[in-house]
Order: sequence, then C-alpha cells, then structure tokens
Amino acid sequence: MNHGRDAVVLCCLAATALGGCGENRGTILTLADTTVWHPATVTSWQIQLTGTVDTAPDVQMFDIDLFDVDASVVATLHRKGAKVICNISAGSYEDWRSDAASFPASVLGNTQGSSGERWLDIRATDVLGPIMKARLDICHSKGFDGVGVDNVDGYTNATGFPLTAADQLAYNRFLATEAHARGLSVGLGNDLGQVADLFGDFDWILDEQCFEYNECNRVQPFVDAGKAVFHVEFNLETSVFCPQANALNFNSMKKNVSLDAARWPCR
Repeated sequence: MNHGRDAVVLCCLAATALGGCGENRGTILTLADTTVWHPATVTSWQIQLTGTVDTAPDVQMFDIDLFDVDASVVATLHRKGAKVICNISAGSYEDWRSDAASFPASVLGNTQGSSGERWLDIRATDVLGPIMKARLDICHSKGFDGVGVDNVDGYTNATGFPLTAADQLAYNRFLATEAHARGLSVGLGNDLGQVADLFGDFDWILDEQCFEYNECNRVQPFVDAGKAVFHVEFNLETSVFCPQANALNFNSMKKNVSLDAARWPCR
C-alpha cells in the first residue's frame, strides 16, 4: 500500500503545518474524502477484551472487542469524550465468532493460543479479503473510531503455511488500506519485525511485553514519526517498566493476561 502510505504522510505533514498535531485527544487527518483519527503521542487508554465493559475509567481511548460490544456501549463512551477502537484478530480464526462459518477449512492452519483458535493463510486474500472487509464494515457501523488488528505476525510463527515476510506486509497493508477507506484509524498489533516497513501505513501501534522481552527499541520508528505507542505488560511490576516507559512517552500499563477491566497505568 505504498500509495496509502504516501497519503498518510502527506496528510500528517498538512496537519503539522496547520499546528494540529499536539492536541491532547489527537488530530483528525483527512484521507481520500474520509477523516481518520490520529491519537496524540500521549493518550490515556484502556483495553478490555473480556467481561462486561467498564465504562468508568477516565481515559481518552478504549480498545474493546468488535463482536461482544453493542453500539450503545460505543455511544456511551463517546458521550464521555473518548475515542473507541474495535479489536479484531485479523490473522487467526476463532470458532466462537459469529462469522466463523465464513472461513473455509482451506485457510485454517495450526492452533494459535486458545482452543478453537487457528492461524489463517493470509495469502488467500480472495477468501479472507471479503471477511475482513465485512468486519471493518461492522466496526464502522457500530460507530467505532478505529480498529486494532491482532495476530498479524503469522509469518514468524508455525502457522502450518509457508508464509513469508512479503506475504505479511501485503496482508497488513491491505488491512490498513481498508480501514482508512472507512475512515477508521488503524493500529498495528505487535509485528515488531516489520515496524520499519509498516509505520507509515499504520496510525499507532499496540505492543505487548516489549520490556519483558527487551525489544522496545523496535517500535522506535513510530516514536520518531510522532505516532502513539500503546503498550501492555503482564508479568512485570509497574515499578520495573513504568519509569522507562514514561521517559519514552509510551502509553503503558500492566494488565491481567485475560485483558479484563483491571488496569494499572503508568500515568
């Protein structure tokens, strides 16, 4: 999606020229007759993917499940002044999802994570493309401001398919293009090995456990571009990673592995 990257860069330059890139709740970037939210570098946030969404946290962004959350919850969070992100697994099949029957056996690979979850053959865009477009349509129709795409690093895992780095780049850029076409801000879920190639296509990144695995330097292209880094640790205490995370302007917190409502933010 090189043309999409150029569009994002041009829009960001325009926003900078107009002095709009430092607002507390982010800036709105114009892209191909749509508006895309670009979160400020420092943006308070919550991610909750299990349980009934707790709307109480006073934060600027909520990252919540696409399927499990009704549009009324999105509207409630909007009334609080928050932006709301729909979270989807774009690289794995989950047998409990309402669209599970849309995935033919030919694109299902090895087990990924929990029982009932399997890697996808991301090369099969003729099959997966319409499914992911339909998910993005749901995200848009429910009123979400953006989408976070997860499990988009299959090429580094034992998926059961001979995926290459080029396959992953093409698929991830497809997702970014389709999100932007619907006016959705789009965040890269991990895939740290391709950050240098993808930071121009995505508006922000969500990383898990980069301090635990000593790889936070790999998100530096997003930092250098003035794009928000959202970050979660599960096993480290906040006293271990928060001082450095704050110094790097990461939006960091500790979460339970279940990604329930509990949160321990660094700031």
